[in-house]
Amino acid sequence: MSEPREPLEPGEPGVPLEPGEPLDPVELNVPESARRLADGEWHRLHPATPFLRGGIAFVAIIGVVIVNARDIFIDTIFGGGSRELRFFERFAESSLILLAILAVIVILLLSVGGFYLSWRMHTFRITDELVEVRSGVLFRTNRRGRLDRIQGINISRPFLARLFGAAKLEVNVAGQDANVELAYLRSAGADDLRVAILQLASGTRAAEAAAAAESGTQTGVTGLVGSRVNEFLAPELDPNAAPPESIVRISIPRLIGSLVLSEATIIAILAGIGIITTIIVTGDYGWIFALLPGLLGLGGYLASRLTRSLRYSIASTDDGIRVGYGLLSTTNETLPPGRIHAVEVSQPLLWRPAGWWEIKINTASQAASSSGATAKTTLLPVGDMADVHRVLQLILPSLADAKSRELLECGLAAGAHDDEYVTSPKRAAWLRWFSWRRNGFVLISDAVALRKGAIWRSLILVPQARMQSVSMHEGPLLRRMGLAELRIHTVAGPISATIGALDRADVVRFFDEVEHAAVHAAGVDTSHRWRSAGARTESPTPTTPEEQA
Repeated sequence: MSEPREPLEPGEPGVPLEPGEPLDPVELNVPESARRLADGEWHRLHPATPFLRGGIAFVAIIGVVIVNARDIFIDTIFGGGSRELRFFERFAESSLILLAILAVIVILLLSVGGFYLSWRMHTFRITDELVEVRSGVLFRTNRRGRLDRIQGINISRPFLARLFGAAKLEVNVAGQDANVELAYLRSAGADDLRVAILQLASGTRAAEAAAAAESGTQTGVTGLVGSRVNEFLAPELDPNAAPPESIVRISIPRLIGSLVLSEATIIAILAGIGIITTIIVTGDYGWIFALLPGLLGLGGYLASRLTRSLRYSIASTDDGIRVGYGLLSTTNETLPPGRIHAVEVSQPLLWRPAGWWEIKINTASQAASSSGATAKTTLLPVGDMADVHRVLQLILPSLADAKSRELLECGLAAGAHDDEYVTSPKRAAWLRWFSWRRNGFVLISDAVALRKGAIWRSLILVPQARMQSVSMHEGPLLRRMGLAELRIHTVAGPISATIGALDRADVVRFFDEVEHAAVHAAGVDTSHRWRSAGARTESPTPTTPEEQA
């Protein structure tokens, strides 16, 4: 028996937008194969799912057995008579060999049967309200994700899964550890299913569905091999769902340079120099064992960041921002409109000569994936000023005008400028030695901008419609100096929208201004129903008093 569904508020998927308005059926503009998976019925995952999820370890055990059997066979044919071989010879001559073979066969059959039952019992369904997954043989698990709470959808294709034509689709839902994972699906239909979920989540009401998918498909071994090769070599972003050209391209020299000049690398190098100096002075080579694990960990970390950032691409689609990355194991993520709650553009000290910047974001989904990695928060690993402007215009299209661009450049520039930013007074230099001239805030279009730092520069942008609350804090020291701290509360994440050492009168005035702006922005925001917003704005304007009523 299915659990009762949670009540939905007006304007959410699956209920009328306004009182008395009939609910039109949602017609998905996707191929027929994706519509079948999103029909509200229960479906099973890719047939290779048990092997991809747990069968690899089983194959590894079989490989170890085969390697040992090969060594025994070689010793038997060519001689050698090792102790292990004599043990197996005595074991083979005893009556226990039949029991051992029977036990191996039983274990193989139980393993295959367990994998099959696990696949049969692992089902999912997609309705116009939620994505639901049921799994488990002995201990059943039921996991649900509300479509109106979706923060993004990731599609990852690990190297081995790509060989089988499979992909993992993960629906990021607002909340702690609330993600719903479909691992694994057929790679060819994963992108179409993501589009279907996003269309359901947006509350779209298309006039008519798209034409059915092409019916002709290749069959046979040649067609299967060709299909796998095409899927393996295909670009990360679907050309039919996103522009074929990414708005940002990261060259390999720039990517390597950003890793070499990162703070983690510099700290590791300094630690290595310190340990080597200690070994030379003391003559104790035991410090090498303290250095080696750190070097191995650093090498793995840098290699992981390098491979994850290769083939990086970012583009705009009808359903949000699409970000793809990865070389052998690829991942692409779609962030629907209105799901980004805060943006930070930062520049480490060693990146300043090259003019490189990094962009991070806060989203409501902070759950960990099955691999243990936290939700992806880096939107742009490294880019120049032109790349930053292009990415920011994707996140906040209202920043495309000339005045907003000028304020953004002032927020990222070094030193003090005569601009519209309200900065800290001179007496704040006791607390902000180098940055009191830059430390400031301003309203840019429909976002709040916080400019901080002189050595490590950063600019934080918070969309007014995504603000949770605003607060002002005064500690004993700040109160005595006539200063205050401004905090803009958003969802938890790597970005903390806080700025301190500001004049108290400026903070009080800005507090009232931001409060009214946030309430107004939240009232007119329709980004959570991004596909239906266009239809509403194009509706005819009432002219008669009856129509206005």
